Amino acid sequence: MTLRSYVAGCGAHLPEKVLTNDDITKIVDTTDDWIQGRTGISERRIVEDNEFTSDLAAAAAKKALENAGKSASDVDLIIVATATPDLTFPATAAIVQAKLGISNCTAFDLQAVCSGFIYAVSTADKFLRSGSHKCALVIGAETFSRILDWEDRTTCVLFGDGAGAFVMTAQFVDDDMSEQQGFSGIIETEIQCDGQYVDLLYVDGGVSRTQTTGHLRMQGNKVFRQAIERISSAMVTVCDRSGIYPKDIDWFVPHQANERIIHGIVTKLELRSEQVVSTIAKHGNTSAASIPLAYSTAVEDGRIKSGDLVMLEAMGGGLTWGAILLRA
Repeated sequence: MTLRSYVAGCGAHLPEKVLTNDDITKIVDTTDDWIQGRTGISERRIVEDNEFTSDLAAAAAKKALENAGKSASDVDLIIVATATPDLTFPATAAIVQAKLGISNCTAFDLQAVCSGFIYAVSTADKFLRSGSHKCALVIGAETFSRILDWEDRTTCVLFGDGAGAFVMTAQFVDDDMSEQQGFSGIIETEIQCDGQYVDLLYVDGGVSRTQTTGHLRMQGNKVFRQAIERISSAMVTVCDRSGIYPKDIDWFVPHQANERIIHGIVTKLELRSEQVVSTIAKHGNTSAASIPLAYSTAVEDGRIKSGDLVMLEAMGGGLTWGAILLRA
């Protein structure tokens, strides 16, 4: 028997404030057609002045716990993937822990930008499979509106705020059980980074270097070219390790960065458009929150069902990238 991790429940939360493309045309020189044609985004959610990353994270976590049939007292590990923490320290995970009323557990933040949720799920998988922890709350939460330059029309149109969460637990699985014949849980993970591309996507501020928060900066065309190649490679890697082909998956839940990137990956790996879970039109790019937001949407509307084979993927600043294959 082998201890394996699985997703016991999921949840998501979005701020109430909607910022449409037409709203953005009043801020910068752009058009709805230009934004939709290049990104697929029509609107995004933005936090109010009194809303913080931890608020979104805690709300998503509560929904995930309810979906999993778990209580906060069951949780012994919290990982918050975010590039927009409430404070420099303590970790946003500690703040979320307090908001959930959990007095003792392991809690920390993980920073891999848009790949953060992939990194966080991969990390939780290792904790759970080791047997050191039994119930993990893995959250992707962002308030990217706080680090955008609202005079830069190439970046401010892309991002939104939100949070999504997985509750992950562990179960013993028969060593002879085929992962394609009944095993429910995390099958394979792949995470990578190449720091020589830091200047393609970064924030031009930080505690040590500038003592300021800074704004997001991106070389969009170069990021686009890197994304399709590296994400596709990670997906093929986890498929090869699992003994399947990309076309065998039931659902492809990508990081919601850009509709053209998603289409490029679908074309490169010969996937079908109906396999794709896309929420970018209504959410925009919510960085580490985008995958659990999209996954939760597809679970709630009945697309992703128990037993389905699901591929998650992302690429973010660093450059970081990765993929996860799981059975729902």
